[in-house]
Amino acid sequence: MKINTFFAATICAGTLFTSCVHQTAQERQLKYTHTSLADGDAFAIIQRVGETVLTGAARAEQIASSGDMQSKEVAAQVKAFYTQFIPSLDSVATAFHIDFPIRGIPALTEADTAALESTSDTTLVVEEDVQVHAKEDYVHTTQHDVAFVKEQLTRLSRNTNKDLQNFAHEHLPAVSALYTQIGGQEDAHDHAHH
Repeated sequence: MKINTFFAATICAGTLFTSCVHQTAQERQLKYTHTSLADGDAFAIIQRVGETVLTGAARAEQIASSGDMQSKEVAAQVKAFYTQFIPSLDSVATAFHIDFPIRGIPALTEADTAALESTSDTTLVVEEDVQVHAKEDYVHTTQHDVAFVKEQLTRLSRNTNKDLQNFAHEHLPAVSALYTQIGGQEDAHDHAHH
């Protein structure tokens, strides 16, 4: 009887002590509460940039197969950048325990596809108008998205975490170069601060 009680108490104590190990407790806290090692600002930036990049990559893939020549060129440049950027973003998100890829990113719908392509039952004039409008929309939207990623990486470069700052500084020149390659204009005040 005493041996059974002693044995049960030993098992309970051993379980208690092994569950209180700092590393195990931290892993369980991250696993079960979905907490992050990044501050709120960095968490939000990585989430928003991740959503923008994944959506932009899907849109670039679609435009590369069905867009006009200028849109295809922009889509190829954006796709090439996002292809090398997504794994780096994924690594940072994993290191800081941020869910990536972002859950709930809407897939491109048929309405989005229809806006990017012309329909076969319209006249030639309407088709050309739709194609010009779709080209301008895609290029403009992509410039806006890349400018957004650039702005968010600039904000991340001022974060208190050195690893996040290094990540932002590493990718900021490539984002800036992509932005100008696809027709974005650098702000005049942006050069005055550097």
